[in-house]
Formats: sequence, structure tokens, C-alpha cells
Amino acid sequence: MTPPPERPDRPSRRTPAEPARPPTPAHEPPATHEEPPADPGPVTAAVPAEAHEEPGDPLLVIPELAPMFPNSSPFLARFLPQVPASVLGLSSAFCNLHDFLRHLHDVGWYGYLHAVIGDQAAYVLVYEGRTVAAASLSSTGEQALGELLNLYEQGAPLSAYTLAPHLAHILSGVGSRAWKFNLTEDFTGLHARPRGAIFYSRGEIVATMPATLPYEGAFPAPLRPQTLILPRSLAGWAHGQYGLTLRGKDALNAITNVHQTFRTQHGAQGLAFLKALSEKLSPAEYAMRSDVALHDLEPLLQEFLRTGVAKEQLAGS
Repeated sequence: MTPPPERPDRPSRRTPAEPARPPTPAHEPPATHEEPPADPGPVTAAVPAEAHEEPGDPLLVIPELAPMFPNSSPFLARFLPQVPASVLGLSSAFCNLHDFLRHLHDVGWYGYLHAVIGDQAAYVLVYEGRTVAAASLSSTGEQALGELLNLYEQGAPLSAYTLAPHLAHILSGVGSRAWKFNLTEDFTGLHARPRGAIFYSRGEIVATMPATLPYEGAFPAPLRPQTLILPRSLAGWAHGQYGLTLRGKDALNAITNVHQTFRTQHGAQGLAFLKALSEKLSPAEYAMRSDVALHDLEPLLQEFLRTGVAKEQLAGS
């Protein structure tokens, strides 16, 4: 049976083979000494790259994400995708929230946290193990992060949902205000519309979601999301001012024995933190500028105060 011909409207994915010669009929005259034309070899047609993708190719399918909290009013919560929980119903009686956040930082986790009790709820986005965006029913940012901590300490169960890193990055720009959408070749962020949302990574559509805003707007993602710091009411030590004692100044002087001892005990990170305190930076400011976890600085600061290299300064002093 003669095989069906290749479809002319779709290029073949197979490697072109040398054309087969037809069988010689029995009545063919004897061959002459005339040289046959040179075989040019197989010819490959120039086909655009996109033409090689079959209609059913997975690479052409843009996933549609289902919203986890479709009826939520905070913008961040509205666009969080539905994914399986990696931790469900964590209790404050079982684990301190600061210890849990330290664990997420140590493993470089990507995802979001959700705590709810009664009609109160808070949502926190985690990127590279750092809290970078937060929302509650009444606030966003640092205040919403504080609300998550308060809810958890009041007995609200906490759940954690793992996200792909690029989705966590896209969502890190979602705050309380949408901006005018301007698609550039490197745009990363969320484009929200009355008919649905589009997730962009470096100018490419990577996902859509049937979650909407009543108007069109964009939430551009920062190049590198900044860490949220707990508000002063919950982490007053992080916003305080600390000065160096004479011993602390010696610890920064490379020619002293105190410096050598301090460097051996606390390393380069301890020296950098001590220098920041001498420059009147609060621990919270230093954490944001140096991209270190605030909860890693608290025990270090307590050690500085205990050993007498730093002292707390009262306002106005």
C-alpha cells in the first residue's frame, strides 16, 4: 500500500533522508555512459521557529491559575494562586512564629502564609525566605505583617503554600495601589483587568488568572524585593538607636587586640553590623540596606549589649 503523502502545510520533524530512486522497469534500455547529474543532497526548507511547534505542544499552553481566595478584598490575597499547602494549621503552641520565619529564611523558601481567625485574616508573601509583601483586611506592608503575628499569637492557625520562584517574584509588587500598565520588553509583574489578570516575567506571559479589578492597572515587581520589617510596636528594638562604647570603638580598630577577638567571635557580619550602629543606622535600616534577616540581628545585638561593645541611646541623646 502506498503511504499517504506528508501534509504540505506542516513541516516534517524527521531528518530529511536521501530521495529513493524508482525501481528500474524491465523494458528500460541499456544504460549509457552519460554522467548523471550530481546529487545535490537533501534540501531543508527554511521554516520559522514557531512553525515547528505542534498545536498541542505544551510549550504553547499558558497555564491558567485558579485564585485561592477569589472573594478576598486585599489585592495581594485576590491574586494568590491555588496550590497545595506545604504546612497546614500550624499553631503558636507548637511553634514560635519567629522560629518558623527563621526556618523559611534558612531554606530560601518561596510561597505565601495565611492566618485567619473569625472574620480577620492576613496574607504574607515570602521570597527567598524573606517576607516581602503583606496584606490584611485593613492594611498592607509592615502593618499587615504585624497583624499576621498578632493573629497567630491569638490562636489563628497558620498555613504555608509553596510557589514557583518566578510567581513569587511577580506577586511581590502587589500592594494597595495599581499603576498605569506599560508593557515593556522586560516587564515583570501583574497586569490586572476587569476580565482577568496576566502574569508577566521579563515581558513574557507566563500565566493568567480569572481574578479581576474593577479597573485596569499594573503591579510592577521590583528588581529585587525588599524585606518587610515588623512595625515599631512589635519590634521596637529594631527601630532603636545604639551607640558604641570605648570597647566597641576598639572592636572596629584593626590594630587593637579587642578587634582581633571580636572578629574571631562574630566574623565579618558582626563587624559590619557594629560599624552600621556606629553610623547611627537602626537595626531595621541596616537589615533593609544589607538584605540580612532581622531575626538574625536580634541575638547579635543582645550580645553586643551584654558584652558592653554597644549601648542603647535614648531619644535626643
